[in-house]
Amino acid sequence: MVLRNRQFFSLGELNTAIALLLDRLNHKPFKKLPGSRRSAFEAIDQPALEGLPEHPYVYAEWKKVRVHIDYHVEVDGHFYSVPYQLVKHQVEVRLTAQTVECFHANQRVASHLRSQHKGRHTTQTEHMPKSHREHAEWTPQRLIRWAEQTGPNTAGVITYILERRIHPQHGFRACLGILRLSKQHGEARLEAACQRALALGACSYKSLESILRQGLERLPLAQQNLPLLPDEHINLRGPGYYH
Repeated sequence: MVLRNRQFFSLGELNTAIALLLDRLNHKPFKKLPGSRRSAFEAIDQPALEGLPEHPYVYAEWKKVRVHIDYHVEVDGHFYSVPYQLVKHQVEVRLTAQTVECFHANQRVASHLRSQHKGRHTTQTEHMPKSHREHAEWTPQRLIRWAEQTGPNTAGVITYILERRIHPQHGFRACLGILRLSKQHGEARLEAACQRALALGACSYKSLESILRQGLERLPLAQQNLPLLPDEHINLRGPGYYH
């Protein structure tokens, strides 16, 4: 071997020596054919070469999933939105290390950055139905802060509703309706009604509207029926989760 008796002190030095020998070999004339390896490459192979792909190859996995009623698909424990019109339809998901793409009828309908947060949701506003988009400017934190201005029981009801939605946005309409009851009945009455609703486990807009309409919040609550605000159960995140 040409280089076996030479000593090299770096990989770069070795590669330089190999490159010189390789160039010499490629220009060495054939013994029985005209030309050299280099001239044969330039005449035959080089004209047939095409440009490299614009983007490097990315490994991807494909899987079929069904769209949930909340217009999200579950991929490795995280939920990604697709257009709401595809609820209950089956879509194909192309999964790479960085992205999640959803296809339906051979058309890409959604693309998201991949998330490693299990149990969370990644939602694009344009995928929401109109009724949900109208509340897109609201967040759980903002709703809870607004409720806290009325009182701890009102904040407890709002937290209760948000905690029981897989997708908190689905509870925004009910929360806004409850908070707006203070315009008609006053904050003090709403806070008292929320206290009774928590005691009865009836934290919904219809229940609170009924309590206020009938004046039931004025009735005394037995001491044993006073509510425990839903912020200490191990399975509940509580309002602090949203801050």
